[in-house]
Amino acid sequence: MAKGKGKGPQGKRITLKMAKNLIRVNFDGRRRLDLSKMGITTFPKCILELADVEELDLSRNMLKKIPNTIEKFQNLLWLDLHSNQLDELPKEIGTLQNLTFLNVCNNKLTTDSLPEELNLLKNLRNLNLGLNCLDSIPTTLGKLKELTDLGVFDNALTTIPKSVKKLPKLERFNVKRNPLPELTEKEEHVDSIKRVETLYLVQEKDLCSSCLKMCRGERDELHKLEDMTPSSSKKLSFPLLLTPNSSAKNKQEEWRVRGTTP
Repeated sequence: MAKGKGKGPQGKRITLKMAKNLIRVNFDGRRRLDLSKMGITTFPKCILELADVEELDLSRNMLKKIPNTIEKFQNLLWLDLHSNQLDELPKEIGTLQNLTFLNVCNNKLTTDSLPEELNLLKNLRNLNLGLNCLDSIPTTLGKLKELTDLGVFDNALTTIPKSVKKLPKLERFNVKRNPLPELTEKEEHVDSIKRVETLYLVQEKDLCSSCLKMCRGERDELHKLEDMTPSSSKKLSFPLLLTPNSSAKNKQEEWRVRGTTP
């Protein structure tokens, strides 16, 4: 028998030196360790030496398990594990109290393999559970009061718990391509979620050329309408600021952490 026959793929070996060289500092000052698309099959133990990073990207690998030592990463704000082969998450993930973003999309997770400790992530704002094997959403996720984005698309869900529907800050709730008989096609993307449109002021230098052109055009149209409408009140002027709708802010987030939500 040939040596090594029958063994699974070993994957790429990550050394501490290699991992250190893959740390980047984001525009907001966060340190990000990017180990995505590295062909990793097992969680690299060496990166426990770098557990003070704020962002960890292990997406698009072949990981089957996340060890309980993930609890060492107490500074994590952002954790991306999408597109692996995970069939469970460790309960220790609930100790990452600073986490605001968690993406476990496109794995092999079932409802039973989601640890109850997920409800301890009190600061979590973005949770992506899409493209897994969920047949229900744990009602305990209703305790995540800071959630604004929740993705559960492409699962086997037949109902949505009321505790999740009533999350106070939920703005985007993607339930597409689930066998949910009580939802109409129009309701599929957002199930009775109340959207709040917010206005953000941004400087011209922060916009791309196409957005800048669009906003200038809208501003010029607005000025024309103002010139045609007599008014006795003096309006405030912001010469260096543009006022696009809230999609400007949302787009900035998508450009930075573009996930797999369709």
